[in-house]
Amino acid sequence: QVQLVESGGGLVQAGGSLRLSCALSGQSFSNYALGWFRQAPGKEREFVSATTRSGGRISYADSVKGRFTISRDNAKNTGYLLMDSLKPEDTAVYYCAAEPFGLGSRIANEYDYWGQGTQVTVSS
Repeated sequence: QVQLVESGGGLVQAGGSLRLSCALSGQSFSNYALGWFRQAPGKEREFVSATTRSGGRISYADSVKGRFTISRDNAKNTGYLLMDSLKPEDTAVYYCAAEPFGLGSRIANEYDYWGQGTQVTVSS
């Protein structure tokens, strides 16, 4: 059974940084593309970033491009999302997800496994 556990969320001032981690257990992390999504109160879940199995191809939502960096360490079965220059509008619950096709999709329905989410709050 694949399980994902996020960590690293918290409260930060605008302009600050946080690094989220996503640990996968139950199978090899390298079997899956990694995606990060977020959901703010009263809003739909939205794509943030994704990377393929090897990390060779990466995509970002326009709203985070240039500020967020996705990475993965397959040897540690862990993925990361480094968030710099945080803004109040980045406040949301952040979820990592594993996609079996390995393509790094922007579509949430293509991800089979999800973490429980970690809260990120950015104060102005």
